[in-house]
Amino acid sequence: MDWLEANGVGLRYDLAGSGAKTLALVHEMGGSLDSWDMVLPALAADRRVLRYDTRGAGQSEKVRGALALDTMVDDLAALLDALGIDRPIALAGCAVGAAIAIHFAARLPERTAALIAMSPATGLAGERRAAGLQRADAVERDGMRSVVEASLAASYPPVLRGDEARFRAFRARWLGNDPSSFAASAGCSPILRWTATSPGSAARPWSSPGPTTGCGRPRRSSPSPARSPVPVGGLSRPAISWRCRRRSRSPTRSPRSLPKSGAEVTAWSVLG
Repeated sequence: MDWLEANGVGLRYDLAGSGAKTLALVHEMGGSLDSWDMVLPALAADRRVLRYDTRGAGQSEKVRGALALDTMVDDLAALLDALGIDRPIALAGCAVGAAIAIHFAARLPERTAALIAMSPATGLAGERRAAGLQRADAVERDGMRSVVEASLAASYPPVLRGDEARFRAFRARWLGNDPSSFAASAGCSPILRWTATSPGSAARPWSSPGPTTGCGRPRRSSPSPARSPVPVGGLSRPAISWRCRRRSRSPTRSPRSLPKSGAEVTAWSVLG
């Protein structure tokens, strides 16, 4: 593992494996490049695998103030440039990491060979938005320990804690997150304002969470995303599937029919 400065931020990264193809892994909010430890050996068997701590996470430089999704995309692009990776890459991300990966593919399709989005955190339902913002405020005010039980009950539930030593290590690492950086991610990333486009067409508004105040947080007059689905990246989901192969879903299917469960894996492409 090593560190470098890219796009004005210090990033920790790890580049493993060998081969002509490169896979970049983008971790979840509250995670780090260590989130991928168990799958790294299999993934690096026949390709290069790039893992990194996103801005504000792990051992990368911490964040004070607002954090924008475009900045996260610029960080990854600058990291690739600094490492001399100029061929299109495969991207895999989880939760907020999936939102970063989707936005990267939408903004930089010429640099994207494949995309896998696992439980992408691209929006909050209206009834959950206030609780999400309250959680961000609690973290910034009282620290990570103030929300650890509720957070891990959802993200690492008891049914998955068969290996107690592994869970204890995960919990301790999670508690080591920087509260201000975590709050910046929690307050900005899930509430996004995007424009959807389709191949060969002009940009058109699809669904906006409405006016926001600071860091993407909604004003009281914001319409509920539960009534109006939030698009992903600069492209609609069918447009993304037009650029990247899909395994099982029809490219012509309505975005409203795509999976909505946070536990479901959405695979936009398979690794070649």
